[in-house]
Amino acid sequence: MGAQWKAKPKEAAANARGKIFGRLVKEIMIAARNGADPDMNPKLRLAVHQAKKASMPKDTLERAIKKGAGLLGETVNFERTTYEGFAPHQVPVIIECLTDNVNRTVAEIRVLFRKGQMGASGSVTWDFDHVGLIEAAPEDGADAELAAIEAGAQDFEPSDEGNSLFITEPTDLDAVCRALPEHGFTVQSAHLGYRPKNPVATLTAAELEEVEAFLEAIDAHDDVQNVYVGLTG
Repeated sequence: MGAQWKAKPKEAAANARGKIFGRLVKEIMIAARNGADPDMNPKLRLAVHQAKKASMPKDTLERAIKKGAGLLGETVNFERTTYEGFAPHQVPVIIECLTDNVNRTVAEIRVLFRKGQMGASGSVTWDFDHVGLIEAAPEDGADAELAAIEAGAQDFEPSDEGNSLFITEPTDLDAVCRALPEHGFTVQSAHLGYRPKNPVATLTAAELEEVEAFLEAIDAHDDVQNVYVGLTG
């Protein structure tokens, strides 16, 4: 849970496809501001890869690229904002949003923090490392440790469904993504994110349930793209 909080499978499946597509479309449009050619735009290439993995329809993907690049005569006004603070029981949390109305978003996020504590900029990020996070699936028994070394990742750890999570320097994210397939790993997702330096590990089952409920409410907000939490497990 330390790398990036994810909703439990049952809750995530309820309205997952529409929410995932909505988030991916925003990321694609923001990335496409720097060019509509994924081969020349690393951020767009990663966003397109994740959209294809999520089975986004081709016309939706292409429209998002064109709209973001300004090829449809429309202006993309999304702004990236980050909020930080504490979930219940002083669990640190970082929330990344993409919004077309910052005033609305900050007001609504502040309301969601009523059961926690919203902090000022820098109040929590000091206790996280800003890193590249790459989830990749092994092929034919590929060795994650060897792949991490050869591809230039800083570290790795087990992830969901037998995959591995490779951690990189922020500037190395694209290079490691390109290198991993040469060492037997298929990249499932890749983005910049946060990892806690001192994750909380002492919550009771009841306290953890409170934190989960808080995080689920945050994650359900339409403008929220990613939620990072300082919890073990």
